[in-house]
Order: sequence, then C-alpha cells, then structure tokens
Amino acid sequence: MKRIVIFASGSGSNAENIIRHFQAGQLARVEMVLSNKPDARVLVRARDLGTSAMYFNRTALNEGKVALLLEALNPDLIVLAGFLWKIPEELTRKFKGKIINIHPALLPEYGGKGMYGMHVHQAAIKDRKEKSGITIHYVNEHYDEGAIIFQASTPVTEADTPETLATKIHELEHRHFPIVIETLLNEQ
Repeated sequence: MKRIVIFASGSGSNAENIIRHFQAGQLARVEMVLSNKPDARVLVRARDLGTSAMYFNRTALNEGKVALLLEALNPDLIVLAGFLWKIPEELTRKFKGKIINIHPALLPEYGGKGMYGMHVHQAAIKDRKEKSGITIHYVNEHYDEGAIIFQASTPVTEADTPETLATKIHELEHRHFPIVIETLLNEQ
C-alpha cells in the first residue's frame, strides 16, 4: 500500500477529503498529517479519522527534523493541502517529484509569496477575471513555480464575491484533488 503524508496549516477540509477518499480503497493511505500550527483544526480532523497528526515549528522544518521524520515515514507522495510555509530546498531536493501542492488559482496567475486563500480570490474579483480555478503542481524551491500537473476552472461572474468564489474553488479542490493524487500514485 502506498503512503501519503499531508502538510496543512488550517481547517483541513482538503486533508479530510483526501483521508476519506483513500480509506475507502486499497491503493494508499494517509500515514500522517503534519501542521505548522498547534491549534490547526486539521490536526483534530485527522485524529478523528484515525490518522496520526503532529505539529512542528519552523525550527524543526528548517533544521532537518521534519526531513528525518519524512525519511522514516518513506512516503510515496507528500501532499500540501493548504500549507502556507515554503518548503526548504533540502526537502524539495530529497523528495523531488514526490511533493505536490494545490493552489486556488490558475497558475501562473496569482501565485507566489502571500498569494493564498482569500488574497487570491480578492485579486481575481478586483481584476474582473472571467474565470478562476485550481492548479495542482509539483513543488520546487520557488513558491508556486513547479510543473503543473492539473488545472480546473470555474466562471467568475459579476455577482461573485471573494467568499462565493472561495466556495466554488473549494468545490473544485474537493472534486479533483483526491483523483489527481490517485492518478499520480497509480503512475508510480
């Protein structure tokens, strides 16, 4: 059975969706959820679903402790699901081609440091974009610049607010992210 590790910083709806998706099959399982926030709801969601969950701080990430944990877990795929810190270059080298991220925009638009969550949706509304969407991409040493794996879009209407656009984007994330992960694992 293939092994997935999820990094998340927030509420964890994507992490929960991924855990539930793989609990139903024999291909893979989420071994652990890691969060950089000790009070992140994702930690509770993971534990409630019987998945190990752990908090780590910036020192543990930057000084190699997280890398040692990942080496011990030996994941087939590391999934960033709303994880807001930049992944250190040591990890992107060590796990090259095994770290993916989901971004709430159609990259290369609205990518980079500081472009996450509502910031992205506010920018798309302000710029009167006709569509927005999600991008699933490999993680490299630069924010949101890794090779694109998958994109899906949704129309942005004049009636949309950042909140309604966020709802549309979450629907795309929940529909597509587990399937793209499954496809990548099947191709390994």
